Amino acid sequence: MPEPRFLTAISVIFCVSGAALSNWFPRIPDTRAKLDLTYDELGIALFCVGGGAMVSMLVTGALIRRLGSRGITRVMGVATCAALPLIPFANSLLTLSAALLLFGALVGSLDVAMNAQAAHGENLQGRKFLNRVHGFFSVGTLIGAGMGAGAAALDVPLTLHLPMAAAILGLFMLASLPFLLDDRTAHADDAPAMALPKGPLWGLGIIAFCALLAEGAMADWSAIYLRDIFEAGPTFAAAGFGAFAVTMTLGRLSGDWIGHHVDDARLMQACGAALFIGIGLIVGAPVAPVALAGFAVVGAGISIVFPIAIRFAAGSGIVSPGLAIAAVATAGYTGLLAGPPLIGFMAERIGLTASLATILVGGVVIAGLGSRVMGSGDKGPAKGA
Repeated sequence: MPEPRFLTAISVIFCVSGAALSNWFPRIPDTRAKLDLTYDELGIALFCVGGGAMVSMLVTGALIRRLGSRGITRVMGVATCAALPLIPFANSLLTLSAALLLFGALVGSLDVAMNAQAAHGENLQGRKFLNRVHGFFSVGTLIGAGMGAGAAALDVPLTLHLPMAAAILGLFMLASLPFLLDDRTAHADDAPAMALPKGPLWGLGIIAFCALLAEGAMADWSAIYLRDIFEAGPTFAAAGFGAFAVTMTLGRLSGDWIGHHVDDARLMQACGAALFIGIGLIVGAPVAPVALAGFAVVGAGISIVFPIAIRFAAGSGIVSPGLAIAAVATAGYTGLLAGPPLIGFMAERIGLTASLATILVGGVVIAGLGSRVMGSGDKGPAKGA
């Protein structure tokens, strides 16, 4: 059974990961303005984040199978914090894309490794806490978004804001790494080296893709949407992602308790419906406060979708837990990190409102496919205290 120190450590690592990623989100409009990027050019830069993450996730699944997730989490946790300060020093689309490619690769690898650590801890303890640790990721996104929004409101230069944020987050990361679990034997098997979805994992991958595409769109485009469509100021524009992050955090922190009382199939139906309603509020909003409410509804709707998909993958028995998590996470992060650039490409042609409206399809898919895939029963650790 994992010690309480492990539960604290893995929660802090999730929190730091979320904060590192979200510190930059409120500063995307500033980055775009500094480099005078079009929607297309910003989409190219954001695609580099997704491209780096997707490739690294495929490789990380194989590395976990051979080495375990503890060492990979340690290396990638430190490297992620170290790479964050590179972003603000970009002075062209090319250098920004290179910095985001590296940052995305490190974030993607860390995500797979820390999820494998958390799933291993769940199995040892025999109870669920994946939603909870993902809740701490959302707490981190709130902290990071607050830091970014505050820096934007105070007009703190990006070249000062992100290095300072990286230094603070790096200290918390380093303090947590010694308490991770050795799980090398838990992931060893004869599975293929590349972590691609197979069998029932395809359904879980599609669900994860839809949920994380919506999450990525809210993170990368909420501030720009409120600023461009409603001419909101920097503080109110940053509040769009803040509203989304608050409800996502609350949903994840309460998700394990909810899961004791409602089966996962019905949860997926409710989550898909909330995503559909939230996006409808955003794209149909006559005034900015209605759109803000839509961002909050989307956050609540998709909050627990990805953690549940990860748990089902780890308990599927199709391949080792590390490879199964990597496969579903890869599909999901294709949505999180490659979806927003596609939103940018579409926005340049059909408008930002219409491009965000395409996410409505994701709500239908999560409700329908989620109910079908998860209707056969619960996977992973048994429900219990």
